[in-house]
Amino acid sequence: MTKAQSLRVDFERAVTRLDEALALPKDPIVRDSAIQRFEISFELCWKFLKAYLEEQHNAVCTSPRTCFRSAFRHGVIDNDPFWIDLTVLRNYTVHTYNEDLADYVYSRLAETARRFRAVLAAAATETE
Repeated sequence: MTKAQSLRVDFERAVTRLDEALALPKDPIVRDSAIQRFEISFELCWKFLKAYLEEQHNAVCTSPRTCFRSAFRHGVIDNDPFWIDLTVLRNYTVHTYNEDLADYVYSRLAETARRFRAVLAAAATETE
């Protein structure tokens, strides 16, 4: 199993766990759990993209932003500011915590999970 394949499995599991949290009725514990699962999914997303781009496109990236930009260039994800905004959102969740921010982040998670699934689908289509 390649590094990208291994990270893909972990990324898929993390997104599934994020979806599970989002399916529960919202309360402060569910919200915080979903945010934590978002953070894990985000990290696995960009690390999967890094390994995938290296293996499939001989592209090098070293950070979430550079990996998302490289994924744009190679047609893995749409050239959409959503991905850079997501990087900023993730940085807020790691370095700052307040209730308003937590509610805002939670409100973006359903769309984020959908986009994570699109990354997995695009990578699967490209390798077939």
